[in-house]
Amino acid sequence: MTVTIRNPRTKYPRATLREPAPYGYVYVGATVDPPGRAPFVRRSAHRRDVLAALKAHASRLEELDTVVKATVYRAVLMPPAPGAPRFDAVVLIETTAPETIGDVRAAPEYRWLIEAAGETRVTTLRNVRRLGDVDKNRQGLFLFNHFKAEDPAVAARLWEHLAGWYAAETGLDNSTLLQPIGDAPYTLVNHARWDHGLARFALHQFTKPSFLTFVRANLRANGIQAMPVLYKLA
Repeated sequence: MTVTIRNPRTKYPRATLREPAPYGYVYVGATVDPPGRAPFVRRSAHRRDVLAALKAHASRLEELDTVVKATVYRAVLMPPAPGAPRFDAVVLIETTAPETIGDVRAAPEYRWLIEAAGETRVTTLRNVRRLGDVDKNRQGLFLFNHFKAEDPAVAARLWEHLAGWYAAETGLDNSTLLQPIGDAPYTLVNHARWDHGLARFALHQFTKPSFLTFVRANLRANGIQAMPVLYKLA
């Protein structure tokens, strides 16, 4: 397991991590009314109705003893990238443990949610790295970043370095790196949150030359593809 680091700088040390969260995760990505070529996601009456139904079903799911939290998100920015997901609505279900995922998925409340979502891709995951807990109880700018890599261990180690960059350059203090359980279209999914909106996020990220020379360069050097989508709470 060898991680290649291009242009290392002491300003970007590897992130200081907490113990992984003990939960299981069910990531329900729904393709409801995604944008065409434009990255910005305009509001849609159909998506609004689907999100309202998902929120109602998510509340019922949270009444189960095996569910810690069920959060519904609406996409606001979907950068174009080959193979990137087109999930303009997402539900992240946190279960009491990875072992209880099956019980949750067998519940009627879960089946009702899936029926309301329509076209979906469901991925089950566990937490393998944690910078800090993602606060899902208040509005913010939320990231689901989907990684494809040949070696999950290399991708996870590189994520520690990239999280150091985001902490230094964007003030990121929370993030959970999720690894699929079983077959999945992504090697890892990173979930994070910022207090600010899209404009400030773009200013912090894209105006920094080190985003290209450190973040993008190290993704390329390790053969890892990143496919981010940004969300708000529904």
